[in-house]
Amino acid sequence: MITITVFICTLFLVIAPTVVKASDDSIYEKRMALFKKTEAITQIPWYYYAAIDNYERNAKQNTNDEQVISIEIPTEAWFGLGNAAMITDERLIDFFNGYGKDGNGDQKADPSNAEDILYTMGNYILTYGQTKDDIKIALWNYYNRDLTVQTIMNTAKVFKKFQGIQLVDRDFPVSTSYNYSYRSTWGDRRGFGGLRIHEGTDIFADYGTPVKSTTYGVVEMMGWNLYGGWRIGIRDIYNIYHYYGHMSGYEDDIEVGKVVKPGDVLGGVGSTGYGPPGTSGKFPPHLHYGMYKDNGYSEWSFDPYPYLKKWERMAKQKD
Repeated sequence: MITITVFICTLFLVIAPTVVKASDDSIYEKRMALFKKTEAITQIPWYYYAAIDNYERNAKQNTNDEQVISIEIPTEAWFGLGNAAMITDERLIDFFNGYGKDGNGDQKADPSNAEDILYTMGNYILTYGQTKDDIKIALWNYYNRDLTVQTIMNTAKVFKKFQGIQLVDRDFPVSTSYNYSYRSTWGDRRGFGGLRIHEGTDIFADYGTPVKSTTYGVVEMMGWNLYGGWRIGIRDIYNIYHYYGHMSGYEDDIEVGKVVKPGDVLGGVGSTGYGPPGTSGKFPPHLHYGMYKDNGYSEWSFDPYPYLKKWERMAKQKD
C-alpha cells in the first residue's frame, strides 16, 4: 500500500500533472467534466474525485501554476518497482505491480495526463469497493492519516450537497449589521493556563450578536473547551480549520457533521471560557476566530486578520 513514508521518500520523484493556464471558470468546467467522465467509467461518484483533487491542491506549498488536476501519484507507485525506465505501457506497469492506468484510450498510462491520473485513482479505490466505507478504507491505506481522510470525506460531502466545485463565496464571522470592533491580535501573549500566544483575532460585540460561518465546510467539533468556552470548529474545503470561541450558545440545528455555507448562523457572541463548563463573564463578550492550515503532514495556526478584512468588505457589499 502507499504510505506517508513513501510519499516523503519519493517526493523528489513525484510526477506533476500537466500545467494548464486558463480562466478560473474554464478550469472549473474542465475539472468537473473530467470528474463526471471518470464517474461514468468507474461508478465512483464524482465528488470523491473532486475532493481528493481539491485536498492535494490545497496541501501543496507552490500553487502559482493553476492545474486542471492536482493529484500526484509517486513515480514508483505509478510505474511499479523495477520499471526503472518508466515505460508507460499498461501491460508492463501491471507486470511490475504499478498502479498506472490508461484513462483516455491512447494505449499509454501517462502520469502527466489528467484522465489517466483520475482513472488510476479510481481503479485503486475499486480494489477496496464502491461503498462510502470502502472509499474511506482505500483513502486511509493511500494516505495513512486520519485527518486527511476526514478532510477529503467532508469536502466530498460539501460538493455533493451543493452539486458544484466552484464554491468561492465568503462571509464575515459576525453580522455586520451589529456593532463590533476588532484589530490584529494574533500572536499576542496570553496568561490563562500558562504562557502562550493568541492564535486568532478577537472580534468584540454585544452578547448574542449572530456568529456566522465564513466558508463552505463541515462542523467538525463543538462543545466546551477550557480556554474557548462554547466553541465550534469547521473544516473547510481548503484544508483549513476555522475555530469559533467564547460563544454564548449554538443554533438549534447546528451539530457535528452538518454542512454549512457562508452566512449560516452558528450561534451567538458570548464570554464563555477560562474555567469549567458554564464559566462566563471573565472577559468582555467577543468572538475568538482562529484559522489553522493543514498541509497533509502537520497543522498550524496563522493570522486570520487579512482574511477578515477582505471578508468584511465582501459582506458589506451584500448588505
